[in-house]
Amino acid sequence: MLLSFDIAEEAIVEHDDWHTHEHLPERLSIPGFLRGTRWVALRGKPRYFVLYEVESLATLTSAAYLQRLNNPTPWTAKMMQHYRGMTRGFCSVSASFGLGMGAFSVLSRFKPAATSRTSLSEMLPALATKPGIAGVHLLEGAVTPAMTNEQRIRGADAGVDSALVLNGYDEDALESAVRGAALERHGATAILEAAYRLDYALTEGEVRA
Repeated sequence: MLLSFDIAEEAIVEHDDWHTHEHLPERLSIPGFLRGTRWVALRGKPRYFVLYEVESLATLTSAAYLQRLNNPTPWTAKMMQHYRGMTRGFCSVSASFGLGMGAFSVLSRFKPAATSRTSLSEMLPALATKPGIAGVHLLEGAVTPAMTNEQRIRGADAGVDSALVLNGYDEDALESAVRGAALERHGATAILEAAYRLDYALTEGEVRA
């Protein structure tokens, strides 16, 4: 699940407190949620990029997850009012190369051409082996999220068509890799790109422990 959004400036400090100490632990206690990471923009916007890794798409339509979304805590209900421009996608992983996770990511959201998916997938293995790069991951929107009480509070979410996440330990190497990927040459349109640093990460094992 990929989310990108802004938060009203006056609520940023409280948002990060809530997201760290209540929201991510709550989400990672739901069966099937494996890891959640929060990223903050170094270049471009929106300010936040959040990625949840789950066992399967079925996790995101499960009764346990929907129960949380339809019964937000008082703190969650308060914070939902400060969200701006939420984009939220339930995505399949079309291609993924590399191991581990570095401290920096570049997120590119885009609309792919009908014929571009194969050529995009073919270029990723070479990108993943470059110095400074840890992994490259191609995501495609696969399921339309249901309207829930949380979403009603913050307003309707926009969806995700496709996204490329480049991750690594060297900011300059990531920027170079993004230029090398040249999504527009593969037929991508409506490209929105931003660079991020890792702000917080939590796994289900840590919550369980």
